[in-house]
Amino acid sequence: MGVQLQKITVGSGADARQIAVLARQGRAPGVFWLGGFKSDMQGSKAEALDAFAAATGHAATRFDYSGHGRSGGDFLDGTISRWLEEALAVFDAFAQGPQILVGSSMGGWLALLLAKALRERGEAGRLAGLILIAPAVDMTKALMSDHFGDAEWAEMERTGRVTQPSDYSEEPYVLTKALIEDGAKHLFGEAPIETGCKVHIIQGMEDTDVPYSHAEKLADRLCFDDVVLTLVRDGDHRLSRPQDLERLCAALAKMAGGQDAAGTPEPPETAA
Repeated sequence: MGVQLQKITVGSGADARQIAVLARQGRAPGVFWLGGFKSDMQGSKAEALDAFAAATGHAATRFDYSGHGRSGGDFLDGTISRWLEEALAVFDAFAQGPQILVGSSMGGWLALLLAKALRERGEAGRLAGLILIAPAVDMTKALMSDHFGDAEWAEMERTGRVTQPSDYSEEPYVLTKALIEDGAKHLFGEAPIETGCKVHIIQGMEDTDVPYSHAEKLADRLCFDDVVLTLVRDGDHRLSRPQDLERLCAALAKMAGGQDAAGTPEPPETAA
């Protein structure tokens, strides 16, 4: 059965933007998807998770950040604060009961920030677990600005943005000064991180965007939680091959309680 597209408004006045959501009704724990930088909710990993939810009866929620996919807003206005605000708004409006947060790349960072916000609101019980795929935690510093040279910083000061080539698109990534400066407000740094729930990190060892050492350091900092780190020797950043999607759904089935493993669906053939 298909899921109808819905939209909610986040922000007010000139800052208001329409956020597109696909929410599948079902049992707990629900699956809450947080996509990556310049990705959308109809990529192969998000589709595989929705297929898993449909096959096993779990609820599933996915959405597009502003400036992404079918949501409104300008991508160049995007910041971590802005996208986190949208994630919280969608979570509050559509997610019911305990949720497994599944975050890919930048979405892994946002999943940890969302978990932190829920714990600070006294809603730690809403977290049934986290699955983080190539998590780009602290990416605006550790994976972006720390690698800028003099030319990039000069371009940033002159134009308010820098461009960097992408392995996945003919168009380069545009990194704005606002994105970099706002990201500094949300850095976890070297401090320990506590989620209060199980965490499973899945990381490709041939990932050129998020080195696997980044995931290893994150696992060390999640020192209060039950953490599993799966390193995929031949995996790239996307981890969207059929075997990668099977691994993701198997991890989700185990975190959901194990009873769903036999019902894990075949992953879609398309990759994104």
